[in-house]
Amino acid sequence: MKPIFILAAILIFGVLIAVHELGHFVAAKLCGVRVNEFSIGMGPLVWQKQRGETQYSLRALPVGGFCAMEGEDEDTGDERSFVRQGFWKKLVILAAGSFMNFLTGVVILLVLYTGAAAFYTDRITGFAPGFSLEGEDGLMEGDIFYKIDGYRTYLRGDASLFLSYHTGDTIDLVVIRDGEKVVLNDFPMTRQTYTGNDGGTYTGFGLYVGTHVEEATLGVKLKYTWNTAKDFVQLVWFSLVQLFTGGASVEDLSGPVGIVSTITEVGSAAETARDAWSQVFYFAALLAVNLSVMNMLPIPALDGGRIFFLAVDAVSLLLFRRKVPEKYQAAVNTAGFVVLMGFMLLVTFHDVFKLFQ
Repeated sequence: MKPIFILAAILIFGVLIAVHELGHFVAAKLCGVRVNEFSIGMGPLVWQKQRGETQYSLRALPVGGFCAMEGEDEDTGDERSFVRQGFWKKLVILAAGSFMNFLTGVVILLVLYTGAAAFYTDRITGFAPGFSLEGEDGLMEGDIFYKIDGYRTYLRGDASLFLSYHTGDTIDLVVIRDGEKVVLNDFPMTRQTYTGNDGGTYTGFGLYVGTHVEEATLGVKLKYTWNTAKDFVQLVWFSLVQLFTGGASVEDLSGPVGIVSTITEVGSAAETARDAWSQVFYFAALLAVNLSVMNMLPIPALDGGRIFFLAVDAVSLLLFRRKVPEKYQAAVNTAGFVVLMGFMLLVTFHDVFKLFQ
């Protein structure tokens, strides 16, 4: 591993967390909430400056930051504290961090795609001998994959990914043929033994998947920037589904150590410096969108968990004219934080173990 990529990976991870906290900070200020401290970095204090009611800090460890709002978990009596704000202000403040991460991912992709000459998606380039579902009522050479089992195939490689995880005797497909969508629900396509071009046998679906090329005009660049971001969101959801259905295991997850390792491997594997940094920043965009989505899950201690409590409070006020006391919410969030930290330690130990295998 090249040290420059290790350093870049650590900085990227820290910057994405700092950007997340910046989202909370900006939203809190716009909503009139008192912010006691906004810090870039964690750990020992390196520099600080008091400006108005907020202390701006720079700390020694470049691994994130924090936005300390008045009354985040309990009522301090200040009318400008977080807990005394209305539903919509709280929602905006809590969601702003994830929004900033998502926006960061989109901006990185847009910059990366400015120099692109073409974009690629998956299409069928042929069939194995013995494939019996070819024809107008089935699949045809040149069909462009659009959906597989409900998942959009936004980018090259998506079709192979979703097909590799498919189980069952039928499959739901949507393909683009001559500019029109062809829907093939409950299509009777299963894994079978086919003869390959080299004369050997293999088990698969009998499809040869190639690429559909689209020239990179300005409109296409914007489209693929947005489609790539949506693909990243979809991959998070797909991964969670596989985790809960047994298609993937906890061992497939990565923590900070695994993420740093992956970024350095991606950068080191490239043939040129330009390709290396393009791959590193592409992965940074993927990580930014992943952080955005994961943080909005309704899990205690995450912003999504706090938003869930907002919804519970709204329903409780409507039905019983009272909210869930802040101390109970704080207790649940604290317990959730402890569980998450324990889980992250477990994943981190596993990442470290994989490094030394």
